[in-house]
Amino acid sequence: MASQLLKIHPSDNVIVALRDLPVNADVAWAGSHYSLPYGVSAKHKFVTEDIETGGAIIMYGVLVGRASQPIKKGEPITTFNLKHDSQDYSTANRQPYSYVQPDVSKWEGRTFRGYHREDGRVGTYNYWLVVPLVFCENRNVLIMKDAFERELGYAQTDIYREHVRDFLHLYQNGDLRTIKSMEAFTEREPVRKKQERPFKNVDGVKFLTHEGGCGGTRADANTLCALFAAYAVHPNVAGITVLSLGCQNSELKTLEDEIKKRDPNFNKPFFAFEHQKGTEYSLMSGAIKETFMGVAKINEFERSDAPLSKLSVGLKCGGSDGFSGISANPVLGHLSDIVVGLGGQTLLAEFPELNGVEQELLNRCVTEEKAAKFEKLMRDYAGKAEAVGSAFAFNPSPGNIKDGLITDAIKSAGAARKGGNAYISDVLNYTERATESGLQLVCTPGNDVEATTGQTAAGANIILFTTGLGTPTGNPICPVAKVATNTTLANRMPDVIDFDCGPVVDGTQSLEQNAEALLEYVIRVASGELTKAQQLGQDDFIPWKRGVSL
Repeated sequence: MASQLLKIHPSDNVIVALRDLPVNADVAWAGSHYSLPYGVSAKHKFVTEDIETGGAIIMYGVLVGRASQPIKKGEPITTFNLKHDSQDYSTANRQPYSYVQPDVSKWEGRTFRGYHREDGRVGTYNYWLVVPLVFCENRNVLIMKDAFERELGYAQTDIYREHVRDFLHLYQNGDLRTIKSMEAFTEREPVRKKQERPFKNVDGVKFLTHEGGCGGTRADANTLCALFAAYAVHPNVAGITVLSLGCQNSELKTLEDEIKKRDPNFNKPFFAFEHQKGTEYSLMSGAIKETFMGVAKINEFERSDAPLSKLSVGLKCGGSDGFSGISANPVLGHLSDIVVGLGGQTLLAEFPELNGVEQELLNRCVTEEKAAKFEKLMRDYAGKAEAVGSAFAFNPSPGNIKDGLITDAIKSAGAARKGGNAYISDVLNYTERATESGLQLVCTPGNDVEATTGQTAAGANIILFTTGLGTPTGNPICPVAKVATNTTLANRMPDVIDFDCGPVVDGTQSLEQNAEALLEYVIRVASGELTKAQQLGQDDFIPWKRGVSL
């Protein structure tokens, strides 16, 4: 029988309930017995000793909060008796760090089928990208999107339009009663028809929209250009079309300069069109013609074998629960250590969700210079939040708290486990490109889409996204695979979840076994197997304006 309890770190003074524990239950862990005066729901924690007001709560071996009132042995921690607190940190206090790299010999020689680019990187998909430099061009981008996707076979099956059509037919025949009673109709599994695609080697033409480029600060406009430049040089992008109004803050020259900064030898097809030089028709007809010719050109690329060292794996969590730091996140951590051991890249983002584990991460940085960069980015970010009356401590959502993540430090300590144990080879600011192998920290918000948008800009060619509550987040050019922390979620949302880490909680698989099964899945996705988010057309894209976003 699987255990009901888990104590994560020897120094912890809380124990996690893996099952619902009733009032007055007597439970045991490592020779100690606990009588529970209150019920403890699965994913929540109870204390192993009496805690006085102001006493420290330790979980994952780090400070995650302080008691706001006395907590008796066996009582659960809640928002009523616990307040966020975390360990201070400093580059000056760095301690020696070492870790034992896992044995990766069984993965050496393994390959995935990707698209080799002239800069040496390998794409997991082959996309053409269409972007507006300013929100004024969103309508034109969406018109192009409708035309290209429908005519080239990339459009999603319009099952919901079929719903409306069926309902309209019933309404026109005076049958509103039937619509009201059609529960089975609304719950039936949709059939998504696969369309014929004339360009077999082009995985899609992707169209981005946004609300920026003008009217905000010049810094925001320049950051937007840097973000688009990062997407242009991304290995999953083979060519790009840019629509510009002409007078906006996000200038075409700035975009071109940012591209050259990231890739001085950039030679992908690049077409730019300015609206103010003529009519909408001339803009659109020219953009459509050149884009079509570009798509035909990149259709010449074909997948071929690439070593696993060419993987760049984004590590992300969202809709987290009390099992995130126990199952899915440490599974990603072990996978990250394997990929790093093979010479690949892994990218850990979401700086507000590294709150409380900064010192450990500083210790793991390969140089003091990189540690200092991480410290500065964290302090600047936290300072901006505090300046507007917020703080990293406000990060947990109501859903996080309900499912056991009582403080941001608890959430962060579990979230950081996605980064495994490897040394941190580099620290990247938002829109900076990853050029080193190994584990890297990427400055992004915790916001799901802002984070995946930023990880993709850093160069992730696949993102693993752990979730305990369920979230459909995707990205236009980087496949995002959803990894469930528990089997209940995987069964409840099978159209969203790609991989289940529930066996780690159930005790039917070890963390290492589950991680290796996940890596096999990553290889299949990198070779062209579509994630659920890709199947749903979940192309989420939100630029971060570098303001306060947690």
